[in-house]
Formats: sequence, structure tokens, C-alpha cells
Amino acid sequence: MMNKKISLKNREEFTYYLFMYLKNKDRESFREEFLDLHPTDQVDIFMQMSEEKRQRVYKYLSADEFSEIFQGLELSAQKTVFAELEEEYSLKMLDDLHADDITDFLGNIPDAVSSHLLENMNPKEAANIKLLLSFKDDTAGSIMTTEYITANPDNTAAEVMEKLRIEGTDAETIYYIYTVNENGSLIGILSLRELITSPPSEIIENIMKEQLITVSPFADQEEVSRLIKDYDLLAVPVTTSEGKLIGIVTVDDILDVIEEENTEDIGAFAAAGRATDLDMNAFQAAKIRLPWLILLLGLGTLTAGLIGSFEATLAELALLAMFVPLIADMAGNTGTQSLAIVVRGIALGKVGRGRYLQLLKREVLTGLMMGVVCGVLVALITMAVPMGNALLGFIIGVSLFMTVVVSGLTGTIIPLLIHKTKVDPAVASGPFITTVNDIVALFIYFSIATSLLNYL
Repeated sequence: MMNKKISLKNREEFTYYLFMYLKNKDRESFREEFLDLHPTDQVDIFMQMSEEKRQRVYKYLSADEFSEIFQGLELSAQKTVFAELEEEYSLKMLDDLHADDITDFLGNIPDAVSSHLLENMNPKEAANIKLLLSFKDDTAGSIMTTEYITANPDNTAAEVMEKLRIEGTDAETIYYIYTVNENGSLIGILSLRELITSPPSEIIENIMKEQLITVSPFADQEEVSRLIKDYDLLAVPVTTSEGKLIGIVTVDDILDVIEEENTEDIGAFAAAGRATDLDMNAFQAAKIRLPWLILLLGLGTLTAGLIGSFEATLAELALLAMFVPLIADMAGNTGTQSLAIVVRGIALGKVGRGRYLQLLKREVLTGLMMGVVCGVLVALITMAVPMGNALLGFIIGVSLFMTVVVSGLTGTIIPLLIHKTKVDPAVASGPFITTVNDIVALFIYFSIATSLLNYL
């Protein structure tokens, strides 16, 4: 039966009827309507259910039917739901999940529980899961699946089509058929289109492509993501150093990786770390965010101390204090702009060693142009305010010019240096760069003002 997608307009009404079927214990009506929905809608409606209603769903749906809902849940919801399931039901459900989905779940629950589940699962499936769990997080091996279609080079197109009919439902994707030799080494790849359009008697070796794009199981998941994007692949094979095929990484897993990496970068960029996880409780979020705030508080104290050391300059001309927020804000804004550009370029693989000097030259020229425009504008504004004059305008204008240039360089150089140390450049967070640039900008401002104070 084809799934039907419900619109936002009738979702509430549809949910009401499904809940009524559960309340009235109308098993057949619930199954007929619920299983006809798109899996995404099934998950959305399931998440609105109370535990009492969920318990009834477990009775009305088979483990195989419920596995589609389970794999669509967030990890925190999976943990809650799994605790509600009877062990026999949960083991059958796990057996119906794809290997990479099981690995994601088992890798985030206590080791004792995952070990117990693996001992009671299908031995072949358990062996595959143990292989995936053996790889370090965030590598190709940890996100790959072991469920794919293979063919021998001497198979005919008709034989492979028959194999697809038999094994296709258990594979995560059937859009690529991987040709392996007697040792299990990958020697060619065939797309589903090429298979279907070939004569039934054609030998696979004659139609497969031998130009292989593969990754190591130890490759970083971001590297795999870039590879799939650059070559427009639906899946990329994972091979050992000897060329043996051990899994594939599919594009749907890469979409999850991109979302995960973007979330991590946003957290680091805002000095919030993993606290972007909305399922985290307040204590855990505070524990992650507090060290950053304490560090920034320390840097902020340096800023206050710097202003205090120029107290005599401020006492001579209080009008200087009026422009302190302007200078500090421009420093932070310029640095954050450069930081965002560099971090994004690194994330997309567009900033390699050969482009460091090119990027620095561009940011220097950009900073000079922006600094001249902003400096001239603020100088003119300063001369127009009460008690303003040409020399004060010169002080503010030159200070802002130097601030924009230096802040742009700071926002460029710091993430590049961090990247060279093999650390995620997103840790050069916006608040950190802003605070550092505040200190540098105010030092420039007050140093110039102090040196020219006698001429005011």
C-alpha cells in the first residue's frame, strides 16, 4: 500500500481519530489508518502519545512495523521508548533495523545493556554491529552500514537482477551494486540504471566501472561528507588498506553528519559547546557553558583594567568615553565576520595550506578598505558633535581604521593557527574573538588618544 502524506491542515483531525481508535481499543481501524501514513507522519503522531497509548501501539504493531518508527526517533526518545518495550519485542525490532542505525543506538546506551543485547541478537547481525562499534566515533567506519548488494564479475545482469529481488529489501540502498572478487576485494561498481539498461545476458565485468572512489574506515566523517558532495554520490564504499569492501556510507547518513557538525560548530562559535542539545538538562548545560563564561569574565576583567590604566586620559577629555562602545563594537563585529568566513571555508575544505597567504592578503586588503571608509565616516561624525574638533575626529578615525584592520587579521589568523594544530577552528568562538579584539582595540584607541592629548 502506498503511504499517504497528511497535510498540516488535517493533521490534528487525523491524530484525533487515531487516538480515538487507541482509546476504544479498535486495533484494525488503527492499523489500517496508521500504517497507511508516511513514516515521518507516523513518527510525529507517535511522539504526541502518552505512555499508555504507546503501550497499546506496541501491541498493535509488529516489531518489524515499529522498527521504522523507532529509527525515525531522536536518540533521547529512542532511549525512553526502548525502556518501555519487552525484551523479546525489542530484540526483534533491532534485528529489523539497518546496521548503522543499531550502532548509533547501542553506542549511546550503557555498555552492559548493549553487550546483553548483542549476546541475544542474531549472531551474524551482532558480528556486524561489533565491527561498527569497534571504530572510533566520527569516522567512516562508525557511520557505515554493512547491508549492501554485491556481485561477482562473471555474473550476468539477469542473475544480479534476481539477487536484487531476493536481497534488495534487506539492503540499505540498491542504487549501487559492488563487484567483488573471490577475496572480497572491491574491483568495480555498477549503478542500478546501468544494470537495468543492460542486456540480461551481459557479463557484469563488461559493464562495471573500474574507477573506484573509496574511503578508509578510519577517515573522518567530514572528509567522507566532502567526497560524497564533490562526486555527487548516493553512497561511497569503505575499504581496508588491502582493498577489501567492508561497508558503505550512504547519503542519508551524511545528511545526519552535516547536521551534527553544523550544530557542533554553532555551539563552539557561541561558546556554548554541546549545550546546543535541547535534551540536556539545566545542570549539564551550565556545566558546559560556565567554563567559557569564566574565561571570558577573566578577559573582560583585563578590559576593565586596561580602561582603568588610562583613567588620566579620560579625566582630561571625558568625550573620549563616548566612543569606547563604538570602537569595541566595531572590533568585535569585524573579527566575528572574518572568523565566520575562515571557519566556513575550512569546513567546506576550501582553505588549504596553499591558500593561507592568499586569504591573509585578501583580508588585509578588505580590512584596509573597510577601515578607510569607517574611519572617515566616524571622523566626520565626531567633528559634528558638540565639543568635537578636527583633531578629535582624527584620533577617533585613525583608531577605528587600525581597529578594523587588526580585528580582521585576528579573526583570520587565530582560526588558521588553531586549524594547523588539528583542532576544530570553531573553538575560536565568536565571544572569545570579540573579547580579545575589545582589548586590542581599546589599547589602540587610548594609546593614540594619550599620545595626542596635549594637542587637544
